[in-house]
Amino acid sequence: MDGSSNTMPQTPSRPEKGKTPSKTGLRSNQKQKAQLDRFIPARSGMNFDPATFSFLKENDQAQTADELLSPSKNAEYKNRLAEGLQLAENSSRILAFKKKAPPPPAGHENHIMGLYTNNHGPRPAKKSSRTLPTAPERVLDAPDLVDDYYLNLLDWGSNNSVAIALEAGVYLWNASSGGISTLMQCQEEDEYVTSVSWAADGKHIAVGTSSSIVQIWDADRCKQIRALKGHSARISSLSWNKTTLSSGGKDSLIIHHDVRVREHITAQLRGHALEVCGLKWSPNGQHLASGGNDNRLVALAWCPFQSNLLASGGGTADRCIKFWNMHTGSLLNSVDTGSQVCALEWNRHEREILSSHGFSQNQLSLWKYPSMAKVGELTGHTARALHMSQSPDGTTVCTAAPDETLRFWNVFAEPAVATKKATSGGKSVLSSITLR
Repeated sequence: MDGSSNTMPQTPSRPEKGKTPSKTGLRSNQKQKAQLDRFIPARSGMNFDPATFSFLKENDQAQTADELLSPSKNAEYKNRLAEGLQLAENSSRILAFKKKAPPPPAGHENHIMGLYTNNHGPRPAKKSSRTLPTAPERVLDAPDLVDDYYLNLLDWGSNNSVAIALEAGVYLWNASSGGISTLMQCQEEDEYVTSVSWAADGKHIAVGTSSSIVQIWDADRCKQIRALKGHSARISSLSWNKTTLSSGGKDSLIIHHDVRVREHITAQLRGHALEVCGLKWSPNGQHLASGGNDNRLVALAWCPFQSNLLASGGGTADRCIKFWNMHTGSLLNSVDTGSQVCALEWNRHEREILSSHGFSQNQLSLWKYPSMAKVGELTGHTARALHMSQSPDGTTVCTAAPDETLRFWNVFAEPAVATKKATSGGKSVLSSITLR
């Protein structure tokens, strides 16, 4: 046989790297170019500092050249930009890379802030789940109650007895038994009672009179124990601190009396120019708050859950409830109530405060603290609710007004209990009892 017939057919050899065989099985002679998508420089071979310096220098030179060539255009551009953004001339910068923005000049008005606030109407009051009584729990007749904003004629003692001064006499109503008794009657002609205050033990009560004398009475025996002198005008306010009784008078004096000793005057304070019409010792006995006719401040109430917090209420000219920090003397908040504030009482169970008011609605207003959102109002008095005092258990508040009524409100009790007591009992809830 021919030698050529014994040779095996040869297969195509493996293509070289970087080359692909053609469809015919023959090797392509054309070289393929690599497809690259980005360039990654070697940073070790770069020098950024000179490049950055050159870049910033060129920008500064270009900016300086523009300002030199067309300073008017630059100023005009800034003015038009300010008008478009509604920025006043020399107004503060919107964004400033500083730790703290500088204070605005005196009389500065931020127009943007004014537009922003004016575009938003008043937010609707958040509905509260708190239920208030619609009527007082009890009403007592109190004829001849003196209509004087600067007197303190009502106090509810720890023995659950309410003391109320009606012109020349003091009457006690026992909230437990419903019994009524006469504590005292003024003996001098034209003399009348100007203030009352229970001692902490509930056995003794201090009575201030228009004759500038403070009387100490034994409430159980209805017998006078002592007569304390020192003032030259009527006694408008009284407050106990254990065995020390503080009295404030129309002579602008505050006198501390130690009721245990013969020489009872331990100190005299002269800080008011006019009548001292409000006195309140703090619960811990460390601070005494006083209000006077010189600054039209009568209502005072120490916070039961924060010892350094004092609430005060102003008269017709002020109409505000103010909150003070006694440690620093700073004003924490002030809320305009819209009417004369006659008295204040804190809720011992919740963070709430109750205020009584004068013209025009003579209402009681309940506020949440510290937001001072109004929870609701209690109405019923036809004259300004001058006096207010709280029961020993902290659930009921008694109010007195020149409409010759004492009204008992179950406002600080649990909502369900308050609603039940205010709506049950029919006529017995509004039954009237004459104190004398």
